[in-house]
Amino acid sequence: MRPLKRWKSRTLLFLAVVGPGIITANVDNDAGGILVYSQAGAQYGLLLLWTMIPVTLALIVVQEMSARMGAVTGKGLSDLIREEFGLRITFLMMLAILFINFGNVVTEFIGIATSLELFGLSRFITVPICAVIVWLIVVKGQYKSVEKVFLAASFFYITYIFAGALAHPLWKDAAVATIKPPALKAFRDQAYLFMVIGVIGTTIAPWMQFYLQSSIVEKGVTRRGLKASRWDVITGCIFTDVVAWFIIVACAATLYVHGFRDIKYAADAAQALKPLAGQYAYILFAVGLFNASLFAASILPLSTAYTVCEGLGFESGVDKKFGEAPFFYWLYTLLIVAGAILVLLIPGPQLVRIVLWSQVVNGIVLPFVLIFMLLLINKKELMGEYVNSHLFNAVAWGTTILVAGLSVALVLGYITGKTG
Repeated sequence: MRPLKRWKSRTLLFLAVVGPGIITANVDNDAGGILVYSQAGAQYGLLLLWTMIPVTLALIVVQEMSARMGAVTGKGLSDLIREEFGLRITFLMMLAILFINFGNVVTEFIGIATSLELFGLSRFITVPICAVIVWLIVVKGQYKSVEKVFLAASFFYITYIFAGALAHPLWKDAAVATIKPPALKAFRDQAYLFMVIGVIGTTIAPWMQFYLQSSIVEKGVTRRGLKASRWDVITGCIFTDVVAWFIIVACAATLYVHGFRDIKYAADAAQALKPLAGQYAYILFAVGLFNASLFAASILPLSTAYTVCEGLGFESGVDKKFGEAPFFYWLYTLLIVAGAILVLLIPGPQLVRIVLWSQVVNGIVLPFVLIFMLLLINKKELMGEYVNSHLFNAVAWGTTILVAGLSVALVLGYITGKTG
C-alpha cells in the first residue's frame, strides 16, 4: 500500500502544480512561431529540423531554471533583477521587453485576422471581437479559471500533428535530418542564418522566462512542488517542439517539394496546403493557427504586464481586482487595444516585417536575459542548495554564447552586405 500511496501523493502534487510549464511552452508556438516554422519548411525543406533536439534541450534547461527560481525565491524574474542589479538596469530591460513583446502582440492579432479570413470572415469584425474576448478572460477571471482556459487551449496544438501526418512526408528522411546538421557552408548563407536565429528566438523567447517565473509565484508553487514543477516544464517543452517539428515537416513535404516558397503569413501555409495535402490538413492548420493566435494574444500582454510591473514595483496578478492593480490591468488593456488597432490600420508588407523581425529580435535579446538568469541562479545567498549544477550551467552558458555568436554574425553580415 505504501508505494501506491506514494504514487497517489505524487500524482496529486503534479496535478496541483501543473499549468505554468505546459502553458508557457505551448504559447511559444504562436502566430509568429508558426510562421517561422512554416517558412523554415517551405524555404529549406528538412534542413532546419536538426535545430529541434538541441533547442528542446536548451528550452528545458532554461525553463526549469525559471521555475526553480520562482519556487525557491517566491519572486518574479523582474523583481530579482531589480533587487540584485538596481532600478536603472531593470528599467532598460523593461523597455526592451516592452518593445519586443508589443511586436509579438501585433503578430498574434495578425494570426487571428488571417486565420479567420481563410473562412471568409473580415478582420474588421474578428479582431475587435477577439480583442474583447482576450481582455475579458484575464480581467474578469481568477488565476485558477484563467489557467484552466489556457490549459484547454494548449491541447488544441495537436491539430498540427494531424496536419503533418496528412501531408504524407518521407518519415525516414525527416528522421535523418533531425539528427544530422547540414554542411558548414549552409551557415555562410545570410538567409539561412537569419532563419536559424528566428527558430531559436521563437522557441526560446525572452518573454517566456518572465511569464513562467511570475506564474509559478502567483500559483503558489514552493520548493515542495519543485519536482512536480520540473515535470510540468519538461512535458510542455517536449510537446511544443514536437508540434514545431510537425509544422516544419508538413511544409517541407508539400510547399517545399512543389516550389511554394513565398510564405508571408502563417495563414499562407494553410492556404497552400489545401490543394497539396487536402481539405482536412488545411482546416486543421487554419484552426490551429487561430487557437494559437488567440491563446498567445492573451498570454503575451499578460507576460509584459507582469514583467514591467514587477520590475518597477507595481502591484500585479490575475487574482487581484482592477482597483488593486490598476497599472497592471491598464498596461494589459493598452497592449491589446494598440495591437488590434495596428493590425487594422497598417498595410500588409509592413506587418510582414513586424512578424519576422519580432522573432529574430527575440533571438538577439535572449542572451542578455539568459545572462541575468545565470548570474541570479548561481548566487548561493539567493538560491542556497538550489543553485545550478555544472551540467545546467554548461547547457545554459553554451546556449547563451551560441545565440550571441549567431546574432553577431547576422548583424555583421548585414553591415558588410555579405549574403553567403
